Amino acid sequence: MLQQTQVKTVIPYFKVFLLNFPSLKALSLSNETKILKLWEGLGYYRRARNLLATSKILVNENNSKLPKNLIDIKKLPGIGDYTAHALMAFIHNHPTIAIDGNVKRVFSRVLNTNSNKIDFNKLIEINKKNLFKTKRNSDFVEALMEFGSLICRPKEPACAKCDIKNMCKYFKSDKKFKNIKKFRPKIKNYNIFCYINKMQNKIALTKKHNLGFLDKFYLPPIKETSSNKKIKNWNFHSNFKNSISNKKLNINLYYKFSLKIPLHHQWFSLKKNKEFIPSFTKKIFKQISKIN
Repeated sequence: MLQQTQVKTVIPYFKVFLLNFPSLKALSLSNETKILKLWEGLGYYRRARNLLATSKILVNENNSKLPKNLIDIKKLPGIGDYTAHALMAFIHNHPTIAIDGNVKRVFSRVLNTNSNKIDFNKLIEINKKNLFKTKRNSDFVEALMEFGSLICRPKEPACAKCDIKNMCKYFKSDKKFKNIKKFRPKIKNYNIFCYINKMQNKIALTKKHNLGFLDKFYLPPIKETSSNKKIKNWNFHSNFKNSISNKKLNINLYYKFSLKIPLHHQWFSLKKNKEFIPSFTKKIFKQISKIN
């Protein structure tokens, strides 16, 4: 849940998730529908699918234990280099560091060098005797993450409270390096087409769309476009902006009234959604429900 998502957002989801799945085995016996429903609104839904798949592998093939080496951990669904190192430290107390943005910033400031000029793996390997002096590797990794988040912050670092400022070249230098500009995603334009059964207050959704980051989910027909020209034979409803994960969308919403279900579509109630519907689709529901 913490991949690409802030702690304060995750906490309420995490508490509900643990109530439903108090053990790894309980999670492994669940199904995608329930997992996605509990994950609803958290985004990056592939994480939920990967979590379920990993739990089944660990329970059925590994006696409910996490592998003890990086290579095998990284074979599990959804676990990349960063998460694998974090798990090695947190679960197995292995002397390693999970290198995220916070950790990169700490090392960058200590050296007063732009992070894109640092080979972090090489840096850690060279300094491993100094970094891993105790057997509390799990605590060290977590502390390093928290230090980057709470003290060595992206903006206005709390240098006065910092316990390592005497060894920090950033703190001592008058010519501090400039932080790397954050990646700003481009805004993409989309046309969304809604077939509405006005008599039954339903909307037609399909899984056949080209919005890859919401693959396998029900959406109205959607098409990426570079033009803002009105579409013939469709009623223009509204233009609105939306964000999904790190993607910015500029959306033109169109609609038609229809009694016949289009090919590869299913009717869904605009008011009563008993099964999982992604938040993106629900926002469209709200827009469409304003039509008289």
